[in-house]
Amino acid sequence: MNKFDGTRFAVLADIHGNADALSAVLHDIDRQEIASVVNLGDHVSGPLAPRETAEILMAREFISITGNHDRVVLGGAKDEMSSIDKVAAQQLGTTHLNWLRLQPPNIHLTEEVFACHVTPSSDTAYWLEHVTPLGEVVLRNRSGIEGEAAGLPGTLFLCGHTHIARRIDLSDGRCVVNPGSVGCPAYGDSSPHTHTIQNGTATAAYAIVEASAYGWVTSFRRLPYEASRMIEMAISHNHPQWVERLRSGWLSL
Repeated sequence: MNKFDGTRFAVLADIHGNADALSAVLHDIDRQEIASVVNLGDHVSGPLAPRETAEILMAREFISITGNHDRVVLGGAKDEMSSIDKVAAQQLGTTHLNWLRLQPPNIHLTEEVFACHVTPSSDTAYWLEHVTPLGEVVLRNRSGIEGEAAGLPGTLFLCGHTHIARRIDLSDGRCVVNPGSVGCPAYGDSSPHTHTIQNGTATAAYAIVEASAYGWVTSFRRLPYEASRMIEMAISHNHPQWVERLRSGWLSL
């Protein structure tokens, strides 16, 4: 595992087996000479290239944590997995699963920086967003967001899962940052109510965070990349619904 530099680093999340989006992001990180990277989970579940994605991450030795899909791939019965988890479970070998098993669900990177997949206590409940009974995805109220951080040491909290790049500043000066999704710009879910997340862009997303005298500086990056190979894989793995999201970042309603 690489040593973490808490003064300037990149934040990745929700790669979902999209090896080509990940490669584009890593090229951009290397070009900017960013040495430290933290990866917030849901690495491999997707009907694309789970094994290749795992091997890229294993070679880089980034600090990584597990997301809800990683947890299911590691411990779920095959008949209880979602279709994208099954693709990952079928492709990953013992070495990949052992690597995934070593990643914690959350981590204090420094005294100031805490990383989790969604919230400190859950890998599925949204931190920064709220889903209404009508399926509208809206900004969560301030008290709810701040309640998740109550008693948590640090000044910067990193989360993923919703695939929405966002920074929220808390009333005490701390902040929560979601870098967006590297490899899956749109998805649908049935919990807590049926809803869709649509970024409206097919670009690969990640964030750069830097410490300053006035607090944390955040930059959100959106990178175009050639998605045709991943689209072909989605089709070959019987997931044609992924074609639109990879091409446009939208879902048909």
